[in-house]
Amino acid sequence: MSTGLPHGYRRTGEDRVRESVGLSYPELAPGLVIEHRPGRTVTELDNLLGAALSGNVAPIHTDAHYSSQTLWGRILVCSGVTLNLVAGMTVRSISGLTTANLAVDHVRFTAPVHIGDTLYAETEILTRRACESRPDTGVITCRTTAHNQAGTSVLTFSRAFLVPLDADAARDATHY
Repeated sequence: MSTGLPHGYRRTGEDRVRESVGLSYPELAPGLVIEHRPGRTVTELDNLLGAALSGNVAPIHTDAHYSSQTLWGRILVCSGVTLNLVAGMTVRSISGLTTANLAVDHVRFTAPVHIGDTLYAETEILTRRACESRPDTGVITCRTTAHNQAGTSVLTFSRAFLVPLDADAARDATHY
């Protein structure tokens, strides 16, 4: 094995590396924009499971015949499903080391999402500061925007969450 490490990995032993999850506090600098990949194609199962788990069985989300008679002409993916899928797409890079979510704010659904749409997301880091009550963590705030395969914005939201100030110490302590 070469002595250089691929980006996004850390050495855990001779000829052994581990994927890094979550950017570190210093890497999450205000102004940084992260394009999240891969995209995520919304399936009927995603929508049905999300609707069932949330108890939102409105016919616009679950009844193809009913939905065909609405202005959308087909099933509209439950907004909670859209929010959860997009938020999940961001975890690997921005909040993989999160110790607590503090807020999800300013959620706006800007266009409909339908079964078969592929969603892409990007996140801009807005602010970063040391946490006053937990001196070993920092507070990150960011804004995530999602768009579909046609480039149409479908969702925006802001989040605030805690991350460890020393990512390597957190990774070592948790075997990540």
